[in-house]
Amino acid sequence: MGVAGSGKSVQGKLLAQDLGYTWLSTGELLRQSVDKKRQKEMLEGKLLNDQEIIDMMGQFFQKQKDNKACILDGFPRTLPQATWLLEEHDKGVIRLDAVIYLQASKEVVKERLLSRGRLDDTKEAIDKRFKEYEQATLPIVDWLKKKNIPVIEIDGEAEIEEINAAILKNIKEL
Repeated sequence: MGVAGSGKSVQGKLLAQDLGYTWLSTGELLRQSVDKKRQKEMLEGKLLNDQEIIDMMGQFFQKQKDNKACILDGFPRTLPQATWLLEEHDKGVIRLDAVIYLQASKEVVKERLLSRGRLDDTKEAIDKRFKEYEQATLPIVDWLKKKNIPVIEIDGEAEIEEINAAILKNIKEL
């Protein structure tokens, strides 16, 4: 977990590679799965509603019949999404071992996002995503802790290799 630009995708891919897991970017999944109207809304920084995301994730998990471990990148983003994920965990549909929370300042993520050159990375969209993150996603971190899900807090502003090493170290200690 982390705000857009905190390094979730970079670290998710590295972690999946290091551990032999499947990596799922919900952002990429959404960009490939939604219609033109939704794509336009996403370019403007609007998130899809919880049920749309939950349905998409449910379909993803149903396809994972081999029970291969995976890294979720960008999910959950809201309390209803986190509640659904924890319910799936409690029912034994999935196993939620830990949450990796990459912490990064608004200034750092804004600089990163503007430099990557994606069409949906405008200053206005970034500001909107950061505000939505603070209101909807950030509270999930404490909620998950209260539900006894291990939350590994990592400095997302460090160098890529340092972040990866810190994540791996913390995972091995679980």
